[in-house]
Amino acid sequence: MTIKDFIFTALLVFIPISLLAHILHWGSLVVFITSGLAILPLAAWMGTATEEIAVVLGPSLGGFLNATFGNATELIIAVIALKSGLVNVVKASITGSIISNLLLVMGLSMLLGGIRYREQEFQSTVARVNASSMNLAVIAILLPTAVNFTSTGIDEKTLQLLSIAVAVVLILVYGLTLLFSMKTHSYLYDTGLAELEPAELAEVNLAPDNDDPEEKVNLRLWVAVLLGATLLVAIESELLVETLEVATARLGLTELFTGVILLPIVGNAAEHATAVSVAMKNKMDLSVSVAVGSSLQIALFVAPVLVITGWFLGQPMDLNFNPFELVAVAVAVLIANSISSDGRSNWLEGTLLLAAYAVLGLAFYFHPVIQDIG
Repeated sequence: MTIKDFIFTALLVFIPISLLAHILHWGSLVVFITSGLAILPLAAWMGTATEEIAVVLGPSLGGFLNATFGNATELIIAVIALKSGLVNVVKASITGSIISNLLLVMGLSMLLGGIRYREQEFQSTVARVNASSMNLAVIAILLPTAVNFTSTGIDEKTLQLLSIAVAVVLILVYGLTLLFSMKTHSYLYDTGLAELEPAELAEVNLAPDNDDPEEKVNLRLWVAVLLGATLLVAIESELLVETLEVATARLGLTELFTGVILLPIVGNAAEHATAVSVAMKNKMDLSVSVAVGSSLQIALFVAPVLVITGWFLGQPMDLNFNPFELVAVAVAVLIANSISSDGRSNWLEGTLLLAAYAVLGLAFYFHPVIQDIG
């Protein structure tokens, strides 16, 4: 058992603790912290179950399943928060997920991998394709905010209709990126996979197809695990969201900081750990793929789905973000694209990404104070 697996297994104890804290009324802060810790191992189990099921389904359907469930935990938390009317928290979690994947995860991967290896390489062609897709996503998310900022008298309904239209376009683009990476140009993403062990492939949702996978994978068991983990994530997310406002107020945190910094770390912790551990094995191709791929999925799939879900739930969820959030996303995309464009990384570049994340995190923490002074 690896250190990562041991930590996530140990964290399972917080599932019953969080439920007891809720039932016995131990306080919002205790429920918030314990439910957040309980979500971490459940997210890891969801990822493992998805990987095992993907082996049986084969490369195409398995890849689609992985792409769909890649950010399932975060999507569940966001939907529950949206249902509770915490629209600003949901919007902040979207931008926070993009920022944390591009700066925190890729930064840690490059730093720790660069300490063990002088210089690491990854596919620059794939990095450029991902950069172009990310640029499109940022532009699409920016436009509704720009329309609202530059127009006078635009009503909320019109802004939501614009956001829904943009969401549909982004989902179509996401489908095309899946077609590109899994079918027409899959060879670009397969480079270097032949030298990996099956266990390493499984860590990043790229387990190879077997001649008779049903003999090695208990499909019913892993489907049950996936459904059970999803149900528990929904329950824990309900507890987390229910206590979020009171708990964060007691901690002196704002909705903006909670959504941008805390929730993305909780929702993507298992995926973050995988990207870092793979980088430390000198598999930077896969580490970058996990980090950037997750950001793309948030921007091209999760955000549009939440806009459409908000419409059905009667919540005014649109793509009109806090302008400072968009500035932060643009900064994250700019520096991540600049560093990854040459297909090489080292510990200093990782440090630069982490420094950018730290600066943005501080800015989000002090943002209300800055706003009041202005």
